[in-house]
Amino acid sequence: MGQKLKQARLKNKHTQQQIADQCGISKSLLSKIENGQTSSAVATLSKLSEALDVPLSWVLDGHPETDLVMLPKMERTISADDENMGYSFELLANRSRFSRIEPTIVHVTPKDFNQRHEPYTHSQDEFIYIVKGSIELYYDGQNHYMEKGDTGYFKGVKPHLFIPVDNDGAKVLTVFIDE
Repeated sequence: MGQKLKQARLKNKHTQQQIADQCGISKSLLSKIENGQTSSAVATLSKLSEALDVPLSWVLDGHPETDLVMLPKMERTISADDENMGYSFELLANRSRFSRIEPTIVHVTPKDFNQRHEPYTHSQDEFIYIVKGSIELYYDGQNHYMEKGDTGYFKGVKPHLFIPVDNDGAKVLTVFIDE
């Protein structure tokens, strides 16, 4: 837990003194927490997570931050927040707190079942690779036909939508990239 806090502090380019002052604790206590020499009350960890702009749940989850993130096929699930979204998605890796990319497989709903016509926008850039099938990529007012093997890269802040062209559906490898 301490290593995660230290990693977050260093990533944000803060000194121990700056974070300690912001949280109302001593620099010495923060150093001991970061080095695993003492445990800390949840209230203190909450203040630290807030000061470091990381979720408390991430600090407490007990999983070390690593530079290798693997997610076996059998542990991945396909989900959709809303059946009218026009697609379901499959996260390919549980993204690291400090990663700026999120790889996903988007399963585009077959044409006769797709109810989505309104485009999406979001803050991330997006790289796409058509793995299976074909789509029309609606992007910023224009349609672009894409089929298996085609790639694209675009700004997520512009209106976009994967439009199914047939009832076979499509699979699109999508990599979201935070700036």
